[in-house]
Amino acid sequence: MKKWLMLALICLLALCASAAAEERLSIVATDFPCYDFARQVAQDRGEVTLLIHPGVEVHAYEPSPADILAISRADLFVYIGGEGDAWADSILAGLDGEDAPAALRMMDAVALLEEEGEDEGGHEGPEYDEHIWTSPVNAQAMVRALSDALCAVDAANGEAYRSNADAYIARIAEIDAAIAETVEGAARRKLVFADRFPFLYFVRAYGLEYEAAFPSCTADTEPTPQTIMGLIRTIAAEDIPAVYTIELSTQAVARTVAEETGVEILTLHSLQTVTQDEFDAGESYVSIMWKNVEALKEGLR
Repeated sequence: MKKWLMLALICLLALCASAAAEERLSIVATDFPCYDFARQVAQDRGEVTLLIHPGVEVHAYEPSPADILAISRADLFVYIGGEGDAWADSILAGLDGEDAPAALRMMDAVALLEEEGEDEGGHEGPEYDEHIWTSPVNAQAMVRALSDALCAVDAANGEAYRSNADAYIARIAEIDAAIAETVEGAARRKLVFADRFPFLYFVRAYGLEYEAAFPSCTADTEPTPQTIMGLIRTIAAEDIPAVYTIELSTQAVARTVAEETGVEILTLHSLQTVTQDEFDAGESYVSIMWKNVEALKEGLR
């Protein structure tokens, strides 16, 4: 009898677990910031899928048929927007009312900045920088927008979503305060990037200056010799202690600049993507940004 009772209890627990899993929201996010904010706000009430897998070059991503199917089946689809996510707008436009998920375009949640540098694409009108999450101020607004979107989809659990969002926003606000304090007490205001530059929102938020090998996250692979020499001259003239790269960089340009100037190479993580090791270790926006705080201190000393 005890054996049958135990078996019945196991079956009951399995059925309850299955029912709970079916009640979880399906959330599909394009990149790591969207993914992290979604999982922090939804927590155990959502099953969050990251489309652009760890280690994949974000700008080279193209959705597979399986990705498109996942988007169509989602309760909520979260993406940044802008030119880099034009494919997402096309997919959403192609879904009819019943198949279309609720969608959150994060660029609608913040004040946008125009890209710096020459417009070589012949675009009409302004081109906006898409790396909005690099500013912790923007990140807080993005988390709030995610909370509002989840509340609209699942009003019954709205209180939980708002509470989770408040908690994560508070943690991001601590990073914002730490960066502001670091900049306020720094010996300098300029950062030198021997790499692509996705940090326009970041430097504008804290009144920093910068020089970079590329004006944005351009697909170009090599800067001009004049650009490299300009970085070297700036470092020497202003006694700058470090040159920065971003995650997954080859560091080829940075090594050239470092060899000529004797400065150290530091990484400022843009969070466009993470490595598989970082993903498996459970790294988050908050944990990576705290590492950026330390890297910033080194570069501004």
